Amino acid sequence: EVQLVESGGGLVQAGGSLTLSCVVSGVSSDEYGIGWFRQAPGKERAEVACIGNGDRSTYYRPSVKGRFTISRDNAKNTVYLRMNSLVPEDTAIYYCAYRRGTVYGCLPEDEYRTWGQGTHITVSY
Repeated sequence: EVQLVESGGGLVQAGGSLTLSCVVSGVSSDEYGIGWFRQAPGKERAEVACIGNGDRSTYYRPSVKGRFTISRDNAKNTVYLRMNSLVPEDTAIYYCAYRRGTVYGCLPEDEYRTWGQGTHITVSY
């Protein structure tokens, strides 16, 4: 059974940085894609950044491009989301999601079969 565990959330001041980790367990290969999603209070969940395995293609939502970097370490079955220059609008619960197979960039949310429990990020003024 594939399981995801996120970590790295917390409280940070605007302009600060955080790195989220998503550890993937229960997999026997690196043939999977991971997406980071977030849900802000009162809003629907939305994709933030995704990384595939086909060519390690990446996708970023426009509001985080240039500030966030997604990367993966297949030896550790871990995907990271480095977040710089955080702003209060980045406050949300962040989830990582897993999709088995050859994946390029982001997929529709319902294509991801396994989700982590989420980690909270609060960015203060």
